[in-house]
Amino acid sequence: MAKSATFGVMHIGIAFGVSYALTGDIAIAGAITVVEPVVNTVAHYFFDRYWGSPALKSAWARWKDGAPKAAAT
Repeated sequence: MAKSATFGVMHIGIAFGVSYALTGDIAIAGAITVVEPVVNTVAHYFFDRYWGSPALKSAWARWKDGAPKAAAT
């Protein structure tokens, strides 16, 4: 969770800078800065949790085994 929190803090600065550069409006940039990194941080936390899960590994193995083989040239 510390990794996700640190990423969130860094992202806040980037989100504000980019939002302000694109809009030129502090209020809109502030709103984007609050909403987007929070959503992104929560998504990142669940992504990290799911990434190493046995369900993902078995789904990947099933997909890999059923994927068409590349044609030899």
